[in-house]
Amino acid sequence: MNFPPPKWVTDAADQALKSVLPNHYSHPKGRIRLRNAIKNFYEKSFNRDLDVETEILVTSGANQGQYSVFTAFLEYGDEVIMFEPFFDQYLPSVTFNGGTPVYVPLHPQTDAATSNNSNWKIDFDELRRAITPKAKMIIINTPHNPVGKVFTREELEKIAILAEEFNLLVMADEVYDCLVFDGKEHVRFATLPGMWDRTVTVLSAGKAFAATGWRVGWLIGPSSIIFPTLAASTRIVFCSNSPLQEAAAAGLEQAAERGFFENQLKEYQERRNILLSAFDRLGMKYSHPEGSYFVLLDISRVKFPEDYPFPESIQGRGRDFKACWFIALEIGVSSIPVSEFYCEEHCTIGENFARFAFCKDEETLRKAGERLQGLAKYLV
Repeated sequence: MNFPPPKWVTDAADQALKSVLPNHYSHPKGRIRLRNAIKNFYEKSFNRDLDVETEILVTSGANQGQYSVFTAFLEYGDEVIMFEPFFDQYLPSVTFNGGTPVYVPLHPQTDAATSNNSNWKIDFDELRRAITPKAKMIIINTPHNPVGKVFTREELEKIAILAEEFNLLVMADEVYDCLVFDGKEHVRFATLPGMWDRTVTVLSAGKAFAATGWRVGWLIGPSSIIFPTLAASTRIVFCSNSPLQEAAAAGLEQAAERGFFENQLKEYQERRNILLSAFDRLGMKYSHPEGSYFVLLDISRVKFPEDYPFPESIQGRGRDFKACWFIALEIGVSSIPVSEFYCEEHCTIGENFARFAFCKDEETLRKAGERLQGLAKYLV
């Protein structure tokens, strides 16, 4: 990101820093003002009353919350199902805690007639086959990083059936819940029948308020998940940043009356459209992002010289590594090779894609769009 959080939120941070108590330790569960703000903000979307003492845990960013869940529940050899491409922090967080990742790829439908109509699908037979007696947990990320996919209610209901059948814990990573475009429905997995008692939902102040450096997130779930996770989190970080918890609380408290999330969504849609229009002018295919702030560009048509001086560090990696390096140096726009978000067995699925982010101001995105037109001479 290269734009600031809303001023009224940073003003709240400044006010907290000038006070006394927010400059000292907070309760490991999180500051009570923030827990109350979370309760009041999210109860409607969870369709239930939330207990600030037993069902909400503030963490040092969503990532630390996820790590604490893995620490609390994984034993050596426990398997964790994750959909590919996956957010890259999942893998080390699982393995550092003795877990074994089991990869189930989303399958891109690349035969669409138009450039913005590529979807990524779950093969549910493949998913069922991946679940063994050692399976402990499944991670669901919706809206999805890096695909930009918003899982449908039907997809989530099918996952819920499997989670109940095989007694899986569910980590619902919903940090991009405030960035769902085009009237798509964001379904909270924990609200599906029978799923509350086995689901921990991961959320983020950084994503909500364009404050990713603040490292404030929170978990919502039943006490049977929150209490063991609290025990782990207390020994990992003890507590989270106190003054910025106060600022995040102010953000949630005032968001509705200010129409903040509605306005922010419009701003992100405009940013998205600026970047997509650049790809449209090039005639390149991409996965139309339904949520988050990422778009996957099909780079299979990008032709770079065979003798281009690529660094040793990307030799032997997927073609997408070379394409992204080439685009960065020759065009001046950075992106991420998508095969990085796959296991070695499945990495070829991602080699035709590069992840671009539109969490930038409009001027930067327009300049990027202009630079990207230089790709035209390298397309075949």
